[in-house]
Amino acid sequence: MAATDDDFYQQVRRKIHALVDTKGSAVKHAEFLLAGPDLLHLMCKLALDARVPAASKALLATAIAYFVSPVDLIPEALVGPTGYLDDIALAAVVLSRLIGADGGALAKEHWAGAGDVLDLITRILNVADRMVGAQAWAKLRQMVGS
Repeated sequence: MAATDDDFYQQVRRKIHALVDTKGSAVKHAEFLLAGPDLLHLMCKLALDARVPAASKALLATAIAYFVSPVDLIPEALVGPTGYLDDIALAAVVLSRLIGADGGALAKEHWAGAGDVLDLITRILNVADRMVGAQAWAKLRQMVGS
């Protein structure tokens, strides 16, 4: 498939991998950036799953729209792939709200990324205020009522 035929998921994945491949460990939060496309994929899979309640799908739709929008708190057009950090933080807060008493069984079922998705979400949430800045983190959480 030609690069011009890639979907948004593949485009994001390619940009992030190129950044990390070029700059390596100098990229702050590289692990989370690399997981960004997988978090987007997970949110899309959950949004399409008939077992997910409508209210949860609305939250997912908000996070997905934010992820694909060129206009957000840290715009990718200005800062490159590191601009996905706010998208990743929002994805983590939305996904953490959706993981309920079932221990995230649906999230685990749909997870296509490496490692444990619940652990990844927890680690992102633990550094989100430092990753995107305290003010941006507060605005992101406010967006989804968290």
